[in-house]
Amino acid sequence: MKKAMYLITFSVLLYVGVRNMDIVLKYLGLVWGLLFPFILGAAIAFVLNVPMKFLEHHLFEKAEKRGNRFARRLGRPISLVLSILFVIAVILVVALVVAPELASTFVSVAKRIEWSIPKLQEWLEQTFQNDNPIVEWVNSIDFQPGKMLNSALGILKSGVDNILSSTITVTMGILSTAMNVGIGFIFSCYVLLQKERLIYQVKKAFYALFPKNAVEYCIHVFSLANKTFANFITGQCIEAVILGSMFFVTMTIFQFPYALLVGVLISFTALIPVFGGFIGCWVGFFLILMVSPMKALMFLALFLILQQIEGNLIYPHVVGNSVGLPSIWVLVAVTVGGSLMGIVGMLIFIPLLSVIYSLFREWANGQLERKHITVTSRESYQEIEKPEKRTKRKKKPAAK
Repeated sequence: MKKAMYLITFSVLLYVGVRNMDIVLKYLGLVWGLLFPFILGAAIAFVLNVPMKFLEHHLFEKAEKRGNRFARRLGRPISLVLSILFVIAVILVVALVVAPELASTFVSVAKRIEWSIPKLQEWLEQTFQNDNPIVEWVNSIDFQPGKMLNSALGILKSGVDNILSSTITVTMGILSTAMNVGIGFIFSCYVLLQKERLIYQVKKAFYALFPKNAVEYCIHVFSLANKTFANFITGQCIEAVILGSMFFVTMTIFQFPYALLVGVLISFTALIPVFGGFIGCWVGFFLILMVSPMKALMFLALFLILQQIEGNLIYPHVVGNSVGLPSIWVLVAVTVGGSLMGIVGMLIFIPLLSVIYSLFREWANGQLERKHITVTSRESYQEIEKPEKRTKRKKKPAAK
């Protein structure tokens, strides 16, 4: 009767929720807004935990085993501060190396366009001098950067009223985002400094609320997910460093311009699984094109070669092995995740599919073992003889 009452209650709530989906979504959005700083903080803590755990293990673990009080009390805070400084340093290096070069390149592009359009018009007039409509169209082109700048300023001035009218909304949005990020960062620091205690409290609450078998399986799933996501972040960073180093070394050997800039840029964009390198490729192609069009084409050929090496050899082995996922499923996860959620989906779906793959593999192996079936590569299946049958066999008497 109790199970029947639970089932009826769940069915009624499900029916009411489906009939009032707009209200349900409204309250879900409200709950998401309240929990967003803590979810963001948990994500920040998860990312920072990878370098912090590495530093804590290699710098302070041996001293803690020897009974060093300093290492026991200050090992984790120092590791956390060093991890935060490391992440900030990586972001600053990328920003300081890439941003000035891109700004100077855009300025040089504008100057080259202004210089090359009159020559292009002259060439078109000489080539199509017998075709009057094309000549008239070429002569009608009036490219003046000053007028274009004035028209852009006019558009900005016309939109000043709208911008001023929405200043309060924009300011409140910026303050809200900054507050959420600040709360999330502080929450992540508390989580990292007291993670063992928090895990103990959560386990204690789960064992008090739910059956033991369900809690043990949930702990197994969470442990597998934590290990898989951490290995994915480590493998993705290693793969990005390898790809950026390959580009820097090859471009230096073949004397391409912007070797360091393109290497750093591709290392940063390669954090996006599989397709991130193409973003850095087109930015690098655009930068080299302003110096030498022939070397820009050679850079495209170099990129295709290195991308094939990285996509077929390095990425599936480094990232696929780190999350325990075969190469074909890495590609499936990237494609599906990118289609559903964009770049965030690419980053999430690889470890998520790895967790699902591992759980399904455990379940399938358990079912095959229960059915006494083993699947081999040479034949479709082979029934395993039951132990009872083996014990009933009589041994033949030994020959005298």
